[in-house]
Amino acid sequence: MSCNYTKLLQPIKINNMRLKNRIMLSAMGTFTPMQDGTDSEEGIRYYEERAKGGAGLIMTGAMFLNEKTAQGGPTLALHNTRAIPKATVMTERIHRWGGKIGLQLSCGTGRNGMPDIGERVPISSSANPSFYNPEMICRPLEIEEIKDIMKDFALGAQFALNAGFDAVEIHGHAGYLIDQFISPQWNTRTDEYGGSWENRTRFAKEIVESIRGVVGPDFPILFRISLDHMYEGGRTLEDSMPILELLEKAGVDAFDIDSGCYETMDYIFPTRYTGEGCMAYVCEEARKHVKVPIVNAGNHSMETAAALLESGNADIISFGRQLIADPFFPKKLKEGRREDIRPCLICNEECIGRIFGRLTQLSCTVNIQVCQEGATQIEKLPESKNIAVVGAGPGGLEAARVAALRGCKVTVYEAADRIGGTFGAIATAPFKKRIRELITWYGVQLDKLGVEIRLNTKITPESPELIEADEIFVAAGSVPFVPNISGMDDPRVVDVTEAHRKGVEAQKVVVCGGGLSGCDAALELAMDGKEVTILEMMDACARDVMMINKISLDRMLAEYKVKILTNTKAVGIEADGVKVEKADKTTEVIPAEAIITSFGQKPNSAVAEAIADRYPLKTTLIGDCQKVAKAGNAIREGFYAAMALQ
Repeated sequence: MSCNYTKLLQPIKINNMRLKNRIMLSAMGTFTPMQDGTDSEEGIRYYEERAKGGAGLIMTGAMFLNEKTAQGGPTLALHNTRAIPKATVMTERIHRWGGKIGLQLSCGTGRNGMPDIGERVPISSSANPSFYNPEMICRPLEIEEIKDIMKDFALGAQFALNAGFDAVEIHGHAGYLIDQFISPQWNTRTDEYGGSWENRTRFAKEIVESIRGVVGPDFPILFRISLDHMYEGGRTLEDSMPILELLEKAGVDAFDIDSGCYETMDYIFPTRYTGEGCMAYVCEEARKHVKVPIVNAGNHSMETAAALLESGNADIISFGRQLIADPFFPKKLKEGRREDIRPCLICNEECIGRIFGRLTQLSCTVNIQVCQEGATQIEKLPESKNIAVVGAGPGGLEAARVAALRGCKVTVYEAADRIGGTFGAIATAPFKKRIRELITWYGVQLDKLGVEIRLNTKITPESPELIEADEIFVAAGSVPFVPNISGMDDPRVVDVTEAHRKGVEAQKVVVCGGGLSGCDAALELAMDGKEVTILEMMDACARDVMMINKISLDRMLAEYKVKILTNTKAVGIEADGVKVEKADKTTEVIPAEAIITSFGQKPNSAVAEAIADRYPLKTTLIGDCQKVAKAGNAIREGFYAAMALQ
């Protein structure tokens, strides 16, 4: 890619802190801190790896002032001095690589808190309904409690100094507690912390002053804030400008800005549907109102980041998931190796999705080493092995890559005419750009590692190539599930994968099956101007889609006028279209010029098990050929298979 990344790699100062470049690791919860309020070795190594990879500024996830106000994930115990020694280890391991590290301080989530964490009834600025349970009304903070919070911020600032942090960042973002004081839709107080604009900003202003009183004039204070809540009734970009001006006068040294709140959660955790650089728009107006550096986040690629810096509207780019996917991307950029940067898929599946869904530590769909860096170092084998990989989907590609890094001679056999498998074949939509980039990245890496890829090569248990292999990795993937309904041989009927490969010419399209694959295909076709209907036998579409991604997907399906028929089962293909059965057992025909089937996949297990049965001592099955799952599962199994070689 032709792009000038010079600006991204230039140094900059925030107050008295000099950063070697303009790349910052976003503050993201890792779920690695332990019950004693210290971070685990896994958490420390996670931050260190990003510093080692070249990020100029590492920002910790939000660390809560105390357990009472937290109502979030596990954090450092800022209120307890016993956590200082281990935090010092963290900061010094960042400094060892020439990076700086900031401690993000938060007084809590307020109405956004989960009711079963922290206080039973969430706290807020006012008697607001809890976000997760609107029937539960939050308890307004009392004046004395507000004063205690100011003391706690001072304690947190002293913790930062004692442990060797280079900066602190105040988490005033995303409709959390500080934002609930600032914003009139959440602040209905009648005391000195509510009512007028000056009173509503008093809470945030006093926090800045409390910290400044501890750290002195030269220590950097950043403030993270959403400038546009992006929903009717929320704070607008225009509303936010006086807040920035006031906080700059109060002593803020840099603003970490973007948009969204929990009412627009897919901008708190941007999805592939929101696009790259999706919150850069807030910077132009902010630049007119403040003189201190501006940090911006929001699905940035290296290219959108460089363009924003060149515009002068921002000074530092905050990368979250991209630095999770490839912690060494700053170093690679510096060395002119853009093609070696592993792209984040913006899938949310194994980072925030893993935390939300399983309450466990951070990971990544494409980088299995995240938060396991110490236990998953890729090392050469004592003796090289001859590895045969059957299938060039994501699982097979990852197995081949890691095995080659371990010094093995690797050959990949793929029945199709290109690598990527089904995962790559269906990545034709604009919002699947990063998937296409990942498949390209695998091709580049395997080529550099000397891996031989034989396309249009079908492997059977009798293939001589398997006899010669020391180890066989079978990643044969999955095949479409075809239900027993009449008319499936109609020429208008095409499987969803083939629809992506060959395209769809017809204007009126019916997609049978409302899972992620069907919904994405429907959206892509609608974006191309086609009239699309989704048929789904369950009571809702996209049930297999991660909750935050579903918010974006549902909104875009509505925006592009995709018609969705739930509780509607396809029972036959007829001359005029698709015959369906509704919940009340009545039937009708949905007109269609083209019919895309997306009934799901089933393991391509026959050949996989046959190979394993013939070579039981040297065969490992990977990914969908055992159990159909998301791409991250196949990549993880491919990584583990190659790491298990001895």
